Amino acid sequence: MEDIENLFEKNVGEIERLLNTKTVIGEPIKVDGNTLIPLVNVGFGFGVGQGQGTEPQKGSGHGGGTGGGGGVKPVALVVINDDGVRVDPIKSGTASVLEKVAETIGTVAAGKGDTTTH
Repeated sequence: MEDIENLFEKNVGEIERLLNTKTVIGEPIKVDGNTLIPLVNVGFGFGVGQGQGTEPQKGSGHGGGTGGGGGVKPVALVVINDDGVRVDPIKSGTASVLEKVAETIGTVAAGKGDTTTH
């Protein structure tokens, strides 16, 4: 049982290391007087288990394991400039933060303030 507890503690420690404000709020990107901050959604799951054989005629045995998985999905881009602050949602599930940044830069360069219709 001690082995599985150690595995569990290591998993929780790794999750704590990964989950912080920088995980969901990306590093600011400064372009042409605009500060762009990506926002992401983070999800994860994990499990641990252990078993032990109980039939003496078949021999003894035991085992344990741990596993997990997760994902990150960009959801919005905060745009800060002389016009103020706004949040542009990333509507397409396949769009990346970099695509939204490029779109926002193109819109600002063209003199359009609102990127929500693109």
